[in-house]
This record gives sequence, structure tokens and C-alpha cells, in this order.
Amino acid sequence: MPKETVLPVLRELVRCYQAFERLSASNIRSFGLTPPQFDIIVTLGNTQGLSFKELGERSLITKGTLTGVIDRLVEKRLVQCALCRTDARSKIVRLTASGERMFEKIFVPHLEHCRPAFAALTPAARSQLASRLAELRNALESAAQPCDESAVA
Repeated sequence: MPKETVLPVLRELVRCYQAFERLSASNIRSFGLTPPQFDIIVTLGNTQGLSFKELGERSLITKGTLTGVIDRLVEKRLVQCALCRTDARSKIVRLTASGERMFEKIFVPHLEHCRPAFAALTPAARSQLASRLAELRNALESAAQPCDESAVA
């Protein structure tokens, strides 16, 4: 791909993400949550709990941020951590009863808050967009090189 065509795509991708953040974050904050806290609650919703590793893989939160977000949700009594029965080195994070109520309170209303922006696209356009975004994600994942720890001094 020629250099000239990469920059406009990157700019539009970043602008799209920023616009989504503006739309989404104000609604999330109205529930007394930060976007990362919201992400953890909706990721844990309708599950029996997930390990830190699974949460990192399923959520949009980096490993370095995950522990702090979980700690703050524990302080708010929205999640609890327990040792994994099959691996004592691993913790399972679950929603508490308050966390379950929060999930029920925020999930569908947040989708409804975001729906008008996506309703501006036809169903065919949304389907095509989802397909193209998956194609881009796959290309980005394929191009990502794992960190070579021997190169770090």
C-alpha cells in the first residue's frame, strides 16, 4: 500500500474512534462510571465471572490498566475477586449483586443511546462496515509483531 493512502485511512480511523468516544463517554459518565469501568461491567454481564486474562482479551482495557480498574470496581462493590478453583495462581472476577443491577441498568440504555448514530446507516451499510472493520482488525493483528524481549536492554 503506497504511503499516501495510509495516512488518510489512519486519520479517519482515529477520528471515528474519537467521535465514538465523545458519544459514548458522556452517557457512561452519567451512570457514575468511567469508560473502562463500564467496559468491565458489560464484559462480565451475563457471565459466571472471568479470569484477569479473559477480561484482558475480551475487554478494551490494557493489562497495565486492568488491575486498577478492577480495584476501583471492588471499592464500589460492583465486582468481587475470588481464587480460581482450578488454578490458585489465577483470580476470577465476578459481578456482585450490585454489579448485576448496574449491568441491567446501563447495558440496554447505553445501546439505545448509541443507536441513532448507527441508524444513519442502512442495514446493508452496517453489515458491510462490520465486515470491513473485521478485515482491518485481522490485517492489523497479522502485522503486529510480538515483542522480542531479547531486543529490550
